[in-house]
Amino acid sequence: MTANTLCIDSPRFGKLEIDADRVIEFPEGLPGFEDLHQFTLFHPEGGDPKYFLLQSIEQPALAFPIADPGRFGFNYEIVLSDEQTAALSLEDPADVVVAVMLIKNEDAGGEPLRANLNAPLVLNLKTRRGIQHVFARLDYQVTLKSHN
Repeated sequence: MTANTLCIDSPRFGKLEIDADRVIEFPEGLPGFEDLHQFTLFHPEGGDPKYFLLQSIEQPALAFPIADPGRFGFNYEIVLSDEQTAALSLEDPADVVVAVMLIKNEDAGGEPLRANLNAPLVLNLKTRRGIQHVFARLDYQVTLKSHN
């Protein structure tokens, strides 16, 4: 472990060494977890590479599975407020990626995970800052893609 490496002991994933430059800062935390600001992304060993885990650095027991919303046939057009743009330190929209948190589906007959489309994560890859954009209204446009 180097001076620029953080080490956390995750109850689910064991000892994780994280390069300091891989930390994603959520200046306002996440809804329900406002006191947690530092996270990292990784693939669980042997896990599906189509999903990531958003692992809390401050609370090692907390990790959220996330994925590209396109995987679910969903495409966002999100208009950010000035405050959200500032929180992301965003200068170029091309630096942004959008991800959705996945929720374990309790319906045994359906998919094992479903996406929370109402509150996507917006991540600035250049500054490594993120926010969770919670839609106030549910009147956004849904675009479905065929999965042939």
